[in-house]
Amino acid sequence: MNIIDELEWRDAINQQTDAEGLRQLTNEKSISLYCGVDPTGDSMHIGHLIPFMMLRRFQLAGHRPVILIGGATGTIGDPSGRQSERSLQTMEQVQANVEALTAQMKKLFITDGDNQVRMVNNYDWTHKINVIDFLRDYGKNFSINAMLAKDVVASRLESGISFTEFSYQILQSLDFLHLFKEEDVQLQIGGSDQWGNITSGLDLIRKKEGSESKAFGLTIPLMLKSDGTKFGKTAGGAVWLDPNKTTPFEFYQFWANTDDRDVIKYLKFFTFLDKEAIDALAEKVQTEPHKREAQKTLAEEMTKFVHGEEMLEQAKKITAALFSGDIKSLTADEIEQGFKEMPTFHATKESKNIVEWLVDLGIEPSKRQAREDITKGAISMNGERVTDLEMEVTVENSFDGRFIIIRKGKKNYSLVRLT
Repeated sequence: MNIIDELEWRDAINQQTDAEGLRQLTNEKSISLYCGVDPTGDSMHIGHLIPFMMLRRFQLAGHRPVILIGGATGTIGDPSGRQSERSLQTMEQVQANVEALTAQMKKLFITDGDNQVRMVNNYDWTHKINVIDFLRDYGKNFSINAMLAKDVVASRLESGISFTEFSYQILQSLDFLHLFKEEDVQLQIGGSDQWGNITSGLDLIRKKEGSESKAFGLTIPLMLKSDGTKFGKTAGGAVWLDPNKTTPFEFYQFWANTDDRDVIKYLKFFTFLDKEAIDALAEKVQTEPHKREAQKTLAEEMTKFVHGEEMLEQAKKITAALFSGDIKSLTADEIEQGFKEMPTFHATKESKNIVEWLVDLGIEPSKRQAREDITKGAISMNGERVTDLEMEVTVENSFDGRFIIIRKGKKNYSLVRLT
């Protein structure tokens, strides 16, 4: 099917500037299109992924994606979706973030062949423009009245907006114009909050390049969970693509814990499974929800896409071990991933009686309670039940001299770090 038909089936289109024109263009030829992200941090989170998943779909359909990392706009700050000014970052921090995001993006897209991804940085062309040229060549094409009417600015008028952030839409418009002229980019896609910036870019292209210029804009719907809360947030914060911020196991678990009401929507948005496969999973959500096959598939597809096959298998291994309670086969690194959010205690590597050790750490409130729990078989160490009140806890009981896992009862796990 045409890429626009596929996006419509996936409920992935919010607004288009010229729906029929874009459909006709993508039927006629392979196009170049772009999506941008500002380097406000050194990693994207899964909320950032939404428009880039659509960019990836265009690539798989034979179109040519361009990813813009905003080395210039990132120093200014996009006012979209904010009620207050961003804190300005140093140029050194922005550059470090540019390099980190560029490396992340290259892992997600095809990097060879006729439709390989192209990475660009708007600092490369923006820093050459002096302030007089900026005002004469670009500022003259923007009406203050029209800029004030844009939702992103209008929503900030009461709380206040600086000239710096007010000028953001001019810089993003300049990006679209540059890519239209120099890279033959005819389509910009973005989140629903980018509609004003995208249409400003189209206006600038038509003023500078002629009213018949074939350029288009498309936005993706705002992603909300069925309970009305924002997608991609957990009790611990954002779900990051950087494995040092969100481990592959945590990443896998986020998707595996998706609500039944949301899972098919996420499969359409975030995976490359076809309609037949997703429809079959939708049927299983209705007939066999307890098996959670749709959630497992979503978790596997997303973890493999972002972190690769090896990290997916590791996440599944940790999941299976925690479910069964048989954690002896896990490595120390896998223990660190799987028990990252568990209650954590610190102990020395000095040998100590199990009863005293549990009390000193605070896992047990008293020696009497510790003896009672051990006698009843309620204490397990590294997946094995402890029954000997005279047992000595030594470094040999640990995972690679780093961790000991204590389970009290059926579900109360504690991670003990050895120092």
